Amino acid sequence: MGTVSPKKKHSPPNSDLNGVMQQGQVNVTAHPSSDWALQQLREAIPGDHSYRFLIRDRDRKSGSDLDRSVKHLGLKVLKTPVRTPVADAVCERTIGTFRQECLDYLIPITGNHLCSILQKWVIHFNAGRPHSSLGPGIPDPPENLPVPLQEHRHRISPRQRVTCRSILGGLHHEYALQRAA
Repeated sequence: MGTVSPKKKHSPPNSDLNGVMQQGQVNVTAHPSSDWALQQLREAIPGDHSYRFLIRDRDRKSGSDLDRSVKHLGLKVLKTPVRTPVADAVCERTIGTFRQECLDYLIPITGNHLCSILQKWVIHFNAGRPHSSLGPGIPDPPENLPVPLQEHRHRISPRQRVTCRSILGGLHHEYALQRAA
């Protein structure tokens, strides 16, 4: 679990879907507890999952009750080593990216507003934002990718046009090639 705003809003962990890091279930709360974390896991993990482990930090809000409940979901709990923040680096990196790409520019008014921003950003993160670790690629690309080779490197065919879709009121944009009308 990691913090996503100065008011200690917490978000559930990342998930590794199809071998690619994607952000899955997202939610926020001002008062994290083991019951809240367990409910997030129940919503995020399907009944026929192939996950084997849940990696979590040693925070007291994730106590032995949560560990027992996670074992009933068919997962083995792996706790990060004591005083090693690097062990939670993937979660911290995702939260840091969310802060840099959204919270540096948007001020959430309420918890619901923060949750709405987070949910829109996660869709963009998984389906529209290039990830340099993928060369650049997108974890869950739309059906029209990859784009077919163009006749000329620096010109778009007259049969196509570039479209732009605003994300979070224009904070981010997603571009695509579409057939011209």
